[in-house]
Amino acid sequence: MHDSKKILIINPGSTSTKIGIFYDGEMKVNVSVKHDDEELRKFPTIWDQYDFRRDAVFRVLKDNNLTMGEMDAIACRGGNVKPLPGGIYRLCPKMIADMKSGIYGGHPINVGGLVSFDLGNQFNIPVLTADPPMTDELCTSARYSGIPQLTRQSSFHALNQKATARKTAADLGKKYSDVNLIVAHLGGGISVGAHQKGKIIDVNNALDGDGPFSPERAGSLPAGDLVKLCFSGEYSKSEVLKLLTGNGGLFAYLGTTNVIEIEKRIDGGDQKAAEVFEAMIYQVAKEIGACAAVLEGKVDAIALTGSLVYSQRLLNSLKAKIAFIAPVYLNPGENEMEALADASMRYFNKEEELSVYRGNED
Repeated sequence: MHDSKKILIINPGSTSTKIGIFYDGEMKVNVSVKHDDEELRKFPTIWDQYDFRRDAVFRVLKDNNLTMGEMDAIACRGGNVKPLPGGIYRLCPKMIADMKSGIYGGHPINVGGLVSFDLGNQFNIPVLTADPPMTDELCTSARYSGIPQLTRQSSFHALNQKATARKTAADLGKKYSDVNLIVAHLGGGISVGAHQKGKIIDVNNALDGDGPFSPERAGSLPAGDLVKLCFSGEYSKSEVLKLLTGNGGLFAYLGTTNVIEIEKRIDGGDQKAAEVFEAMIYQVAKEIGACAAVLEGKVDAIALTGSLVYSQRLLNSLKAKIAFIAPVYLNPGENEMEALADASMRYFNKEEELSVYRGNED
């Protein structure tokens, strides 16, 4: 029976390693191993965290009386690799080399990829990943920025965007490849994607680029003023980059990324907090409207996902602005673990063929 496959899921973040075991059709183990700053500061580079991250995996297995030998597959969140179409990929040496190179960025998910790859080799089990953050299915027009030296990049919450799109298509009684959807991932970062018949043909660069501001990211900025800020002599390059990602958005205006705290302030009569929160929602609505134009108004549904979807205040305001476009569906939370498990089952059930990583000589 396909559902009896045991899948180990490894998803390292900046301050935690999320580990899941999926079998009998559901997530049986879902643990987030927290790492405090002091622990992580001991490691000069992310690659020095290798043993630390691998040991976290073994600890969770031991705590649940499980062994690597019982696993049928490992699924890990995709790392910083070449831009590639969405799909299910088997980790290969070329992928690992590209993660290690740092050319496409550095993040603890790359260490998770190497840990997963080595465990797969050691125990002779397949290692899968799906819809990495660098998933790139942009249409030609979406790549143009306005000056030839800058090309718009696709870097966003592809795993949760695709999983939410598939779930929404199923809710509509259709296949993902047969519908047009707008998916908004609303979390620490915000990405809004235009999904046309199974491809994300346009999406804002949620990592450090365009789009709505978010709890910690600045999003699109007035270009001329940004240039003046950069050359004002008041900020170093790293300080400006930190303003864009980490210290931007809600944090820049209100000193916190915690939406629950911000909503308490609003309830207490804080007008500034109310204005800033509404401005973020306003920008999300504008981006959704832009995606509706990209899809020429042919939108089967709008799907909202991510941690901010738990905010009723946000939902009420956002729905009032976008409900005229298409029915609104909700899929709150990050859902990355479930998305990786679901991709693994599509692989085992032969519902989706493996995609080949470009440059993969295997």
